[in-house]
Order: sequence, then structure tokens, then C-alpha cells
Amino acid sequence: MTELDPIREAQANITRRAFFHRSALGIGTAALSAMLPRGLSARQDPGLPHFAPKAKRVIYLFQNGGPAHVDLFDWKPKLKELHGKEMPLDSASEARFSAMLDGQNERLCMGEYANFARHGESGATVSGLMPEIAKIADKLCFVKSMHTTQVNHAPAITFFLTGGEQPGRPSMGSWLSYGLGRDTDDLPTFVVMTSRDQENSCGQIFYDYYWGSGFLPSVHQGVNFRGQGDPVLYLRDPAGLDRSTRRGMLDDLMALNEKRAAEIGDPEIQTRIAQYEMAYRMQASVPEVTDFSSEPEHVLEMYGPDVHRKGSFAYNCLMARRLIERGTRFVQCMHAGWDQHRNWNTQLSIQCRDTDAPSAALIKDLEQRGLLDDTLVIWGGEFGRTPFCQGVFGADNQGRDHHPYGFTIWMAGGGIKPGTSYGATDDFGFHAVENRVHVHDFQATVLHLLGIDHERLTYRFQGRRFRLTDVHGQVVKDILA
Repeated sequence: MTELDPIREAQANITRRAFFHRSALGIGTAALSAMLPRGLSARQDPGLPHFAPKAKRVIYLFQNGGPAHVDLFDWKPKLKELHGKEMPLDSASEARFSAMLDGQNERLCMGEYANFARHGESGATVSGLMPEIAKIADKLCFVKSMHTTQVNHAPAITFFLTGGEQPGRPSMGSWLSYGLGRDTDDLPTFVVMTSRDQENSCGQIFYDYYWGSGFLPSVHQGVNFRGQGDPVLYLRDPAGLDRSTRRGMLDDLMALNEKRAAEIGDPEIQTRIAQYEMAYRMQASVPEVTDFSSEPEHVLEMYGPDVHRKGSFAYNCLMARRLIERGTRFVQCMHAGWDQHRNWNTQLSIQCRDTDAPSAALIKDLEQRGLLDDTLVIWGGEFGRTPFCQGVFGADNQGRDHHPYGFTIWMAGGGIKPGTSYGATDDFGFHAVENRVHVHDFQATVLHLLGIDHERLTYRFQGRRFRLTDVHGQVVKDILA
């Protein structure tokens, strides 16, 4: 007896009911997608958004490694007062930290790296390490009571970006692509760019699942723009291949793929068709979006000299603005280098220098172009860093360990109340104690600003309906404009 290949065997065993179910998902979805207007083509249902959105797009400046909140935005005079003395908190000895703190029993208070000052009419406290952010403090909302559950980087980042601590769930940008559809035919809905400190002091890895589509159709996966060479591989046609020939090849390939889709009803084939088409259009759109020659000199100066270096945080921030101008819905700029266990004395100031001006420039640039009101900008990491010293106190290689119990992020634009500091940690910056904001609360708030009820944006997978916020999350209404 001849063995069937897996696909033929599945076809042979398919029931009548399953056939029509698959056909509805595959062929029917593809046909509907072709007939609907662009803005509706990838939506879960035409009822989205659920209510009038404040924001139309998101730029997430994710700071991998955990910026030290007590050094940057959460001023704690008590730490400076008790600098070098044991932290008088019973919970400090019971809390869970990374394995890099194993064997260290002392919890010696370590005051801020640089002096704090109050800025703007809001009186926001910002470190001297962030002078450009300080200048725009009245445009920002500082959430100083964030807390999370994970003490290690990968699961903590995954939690923030996907709502789950293990890989496999869709990232936030994928949920928005799935729920709200696309606004452009020429660029991806969800783009990711990564950068790191030039000293390569941090060994963190950018995992693909940080922008993966999980169990959603893979058309909603983030597209990673590279920092070297062409942003996307194979952007140029091979020598001797002109555009009309390429177009003809894609048309023939599409016909074959559509024939196959009609035979087996696999929706991923439709994803491949869409990706081939997007790739063809990106051959024209991506070179244009990466060409900064039309940018005014004063704009380039705002972002700083690093804006001309591909793959830098400054370059990625300007790219983010250019992408959202052209219809990209979610841009995720991930910058590593904040993991300062043993190089806090040197690397903290370098990280601030590399990210301060570009972050502030992005806010000012969006505002000047009338884009800030409906663009949500988020700045923050997966956790904060300990208020006490890691390593030998006073040594050249001292640092701070991971700290999930209370830390700061800031947000701007897109319906966020400006000039606000929300929530608080205790006198040592250890625990979030006032208006605590969990990761799922943060995610629910982001979706709310985009006109989405986080409990209603769901996807059925393995017998249950999943959502970004799992079964948790409350919208933080006090920070909404």
C-alpha cells in the first residue's frame, strides 16, 4: 500500500463539516479581504475600533535591560541620605532578584548617579543625565508605580510585549495589526528596529518572538528593519531582472498559490501571497523612507549626530517618525544596554547620552508636524533596577540588579494626560505603593487609547479565546487626557 504524504492524508480524512469550515476561513477570508477597503482588510471584525480612538498609531521606545528608575526619574532623597548604609526594609531581604545577586547579603543604599531637579510647571523630577527629556517634562506622563512579576530579561520583556511570560503569544503590534488592519499598501503595519550601546557591554539577545505573531496569522508579524546594509533583505532585484519581469513572475506565482489555496484551504497561503505583494511594493517604498536627504537640517540636529549612523537609536527614532507618517501603525524601537550589573559607574551616563536627545527630539518632531496628538509614544524597559548596590560598594565595577517591584515608564501624546506624574514607590524606590500599575493594566490602557476594549479583542486558539491582557487588566483612567 502506498503511503500518503501528510497533506494528502489530511485531505483524505477531512470531514464534510471540517471542509466547509476550512473553506470559509481560507477562500472566503481571502475573497472578503480583496473586496473590503484597505482599512478593513485585516480586521477581526468591522466593529473595530470599539469606540472613538485617541491614538491612531504607536511608537514604543523599549529600553532593554531595565533603566534605573531611581537614577533617572524617581528621585529618592532617602537613598542619598543613607548612602552606603543597610536598607531598613524587611522586604528587601525576602524579595526575589536575579541569580547574579546570589551570595550577596548586604543591601547597601546607593544614592542617585547625578543630581535631580524639578522641571516645568508640572515639577517633574528628572535626573541631570536626561537634560533634553527634562526640557519636555510637561509633555510627558510619568508612571512611577509600574510593577511586574519576572526578574529575568527575556520573560520580563516577553510579558510586556505579549502579555505572557513564555514565548508563543502575539506581540502588541501583532494584536493591533490583526484588530485594526493596515493603513498603507506600501509598508508593513508593524515594524521593528533594534539598536544597542556601541560598547557592546550588554549580552542581551533580541529574540524574534519579541515581535512575533504567535498564534495569529503570520501576516501580522512584525517586520524587522536591519541596522546594516539594506533594511530588508533582497530589496534590490538581481542584475538583468527588470520590474515588469518581476511583476510577471509574481503574477504567475500568485496564480499557483491561489490554486493551491483553493485545493487545501490553508489561510497561510494567503499570507504568503500578501507578503510577496508587500515585498514587491517595499522595493520602492523602503528606499524612499530611509532617504533622509529631504529632512531639514534643524530636525537632524535635534536627533543628534548619531542620526546619520544606521542602526543607532537616533537613526531608528527618526525612522519611526517617517514610518508612521507613511501609514505604519506600530513601530517598536528596541535599544539594549541598560543591564548595568557591573558597569553602572560608566555605562549609565553613556546610555543616557545615546537615548536622551533622540527620545526628546521624537516628541518635539511629532508635535511640530501635528502628529503627536494621535500618536502614542511609550518609553520604558521590562523592569527597573535595585535601589541598593550590587557588588562591592564604592568599587569601580558596582551596579544595580534587576528590580520588578516598582519602576518608571513615561508616555506622551495619543490621549495621554501631559505634565503628570502618576503613582509612587516607597521612600527607597523599592515597592510601588500608590496607584500601582501592573503590566496588564498598562496594556489595557494602550489598547483603550486606540479605541479597543481589551476584553473584546480576542482570538480563538486551542479551544479558548486569548487576548493581550490574558484575564487581567484595568484601564488606568487617571492618566487619560
